[in-house]
Amino acid sequence: MIKLNRRILAIAMLAVSAGINAEDELLRYGDFESWITRRIKESALVGGNTQTLYEVGPKGAFDGARAFTNQGGSPWANSNVYAKVAGVVKTNISVYPDRHGSGQCVKLSTHIVRCKAIGIVNISVLAAGSIYTGTMLEPITNSRNPMSKINVGIPYTRRPRAVKFDYKYEASKSDSRIKETGFSKTRTVEGRDMAECVCLLQKRWEDADGNIHALRVGTMRMRLSHSSDGWVEGREFPIHYGDITHESFYRDWMGLVAGERQYYALNSRGKNVPIIEEGWASRDETPTHLILKFDSSYGGAYIGAVGNTLWLDNIKMVH
Repeated sequence: MIKLNRRILAIAMLAVSAGINAEDELLRYGDFESWITRRIKESALVGGNTQTLYEVGPKGAFDGARAFTNQGGSPWANSNVYAKVAGVVKTNISVYPDRHGSGQCVKLSTHIVRCKAIGIVNISVLAAGSIYTGTMLEPITNSRNPMSKINVGIPYTRRPRAVKFDYKYEASKSDSRIKETGFSKTRTVEGRDMAECVCLLQKRWEDADGNIHALRVGTMRMRLSHSSDGWVEGREFPIHYGDITHESFYRDWMGLVAGERQYYALNSRGKNVPIIEEGWASRDETPTHLILKFDSSYGGAYIGAVGNTLWLDNIKMVH
């Protein structure tokens, strides 16, 4: 028994010396037990109602039509936004707290946002629920290039082997999607909608002109196409390091991000600029930043199927 205990102790000491954490790394507020409420009164022109938005962070309130900044060291932002366009205050709410067992979780929902300004406009926009590591740059002042309003990613230098979380997914019953921007006719988009879960590890640097460049260090990108049978608890999704383009599981949408879906980040001058993914890092590279992003619809801005809903809880990095 003494020899066995010594052996267990030796293994534990080796694990500590190698930097191995015996427990999963729960990202701060990743259990979604704590929420901030934001009560914002919309302009009279669009009804004048007071709406409640939700943010992940220390329990409290952040009321009023003012730009939100992450509170209490929370790494999380979401698609609940305060917009002020030509002086008109409007909100979008597609992320909510919900119940999971005896605690709380986050619910992401794809829905239609309607804006009826008396005597002026009557528009509808499709909005997906999204939660991600980073910050939202409020107030939103226009609908152009939605990704440019988001500062995506947080500093992170560890090399986890997987992302682990609980989830429940309810797929829309529609066999197609729609694109509804509010400024053109509703268009049908082929293919069923899917929820998407993304983990990207990047090695970033900034050049003399303030451009942000990156190499892709690690990749986990998966889509949910069918409703789950209730909650799926503690599911692990492996992170693959280095160039994955020749792997059997690789799909085009797992590749380097560019074009309309390109991510943005704040540079040292305080300007939100595109993250230029230049290539794949070596398998043993150390990252500088972590992007975690979960969406109730995968097609990008204004595209999805109403009713697609994704619940998440207990988001962890597995080491």
